[in-house]
Amino acid sequence: MTLPVSYIDPPGTAPAQGLYSHVGKPAAGGLAFIAGQLSVNTAGDIVGEHDFAAQFDQVFGNLGDVLAGVGADFNNIVKFTTFFVHSQDIATFMAKRQALFPTLFRGDKYPPNTILVVDRLVKEPFLLEVEAVVYLP
Repeated sequence: MTLPVSYIDPPGTAPAQGLYSHVGKPAAGGLAFIAGQLSVNTAGDIVGEHDFAAQFDQVFGNLGDVLAGVGADFNNIVKFTTFFVHSQDIATFMAKRQALFPTLFRGDKYPPNTILVVDRLVKEPFLLEVEAVVYLP
């Protein structure tokens, strides 16, 4: 019997930082839900402690790895949700995103993004987390 939902940790991605999988998707295709990506390398080490710009680069690199692992790319993203620990990092996020997104997406339109500022993330050194909803045909 096929389960209605698959949970996936694509090979070559950074390890999850708790009891969760990187991707949940219906067995019949459609939308997939990518867990919030954190600034962790494939060895499980935190990258860029106290360095928002370095964490941004690692988070989006990890997101790209997860997308590739399910046969997708950034153009499959339907929506982002972005979590910050410090509101003062939003300006840096916007500047880095403005430089990065034209290299990741075709065209000049980008997915919706909800930004939330929270007290902390799963581990104290994390400054940024980005999750995504993705269309997989």
